[in-house]
Amino acid sequence: MIDLYTWPTPNGHKIHIMLEECGLDYTVHGINIRAGDQFGEDFLKISPNNRIPAMIDRNGIGGQEFSVFETGAMLIYLADKTGNFLPRAETDPKGRYDVLQWLMWQMGGLGPMFGQAGHFRNYARERESDDKLQYGIDRYTNEAHRLYGVLDRRLADRDYVAGNYSIADMAIWPWCRTPDRRGVDHAEYPNVEKWFAAIDAHPAVQRAVKVLEAESSRPAKHDEMAWSIMFGDRQFKRG
Repeated sequence: MIDLYTWPTPNGHKIHIMLEECGLDYTVHGINIRAGDQFGEDFLKISPNNRIPAMIDRNGIGGQEFSVFETGAMLIYLADKTGNFLPRAETDPKGRYDVLQWLMWQMGGLGPMFGQAGHFRNYARERESDDKLQYGIDRYTNEAHRLYGVLDRRLADRDYVAGNYSIADMAIWPWCRTPDRRGVDHAEYPNVEKWFAAIDAHPAVQRAVKVLEAESSRPAKHDEMAWSIMFGDRQFKRG
């Protein structure tokens, strides 16, 4: 059994998808990031970076309880645990590293840049005028388009980013939902659009994106406490 500490964000959905695709039993513990649950002492014990998601595998390495944070590490851990969605180094080392390089591309590039585009195009506009924000809006919207272009070219001659459906696709796909929040139209990237629709049709993916859906709704505007927790000085404090 896996205890999953999560919230329905793109990073949360990565792990929801993997758990559902693998058919693993897991218990969801909601970590409301707008209420500051990510700063709780118990959560920090398994996620010292105070970011969701994190998990505890009650039957982990050597049959012992084991906790994992950071979504890339969690996806690799679950793939190695189950033997699914990531080739084994012993049998297909090239295939394994093909998956891992695209997973790292998502972790180091697509996720952070899409997050910044979403911030400047949406959240920051709650507090500042476009005149003050325009450089950030343009910078990260353009980078979102560049990354979509990279992905579209990669998918020109294959169904999935590393050939077969893998943890790389699971990491990238949630960040490609609601593209309008990043100033992108999927119709401009037909290979991405086809890939996105194929994954969207997976029953496991449809279940995954519903995890904690009823408990979470994005406010039209953050109140002072939520803003402080999400983007202000509260994020640097504990307790």
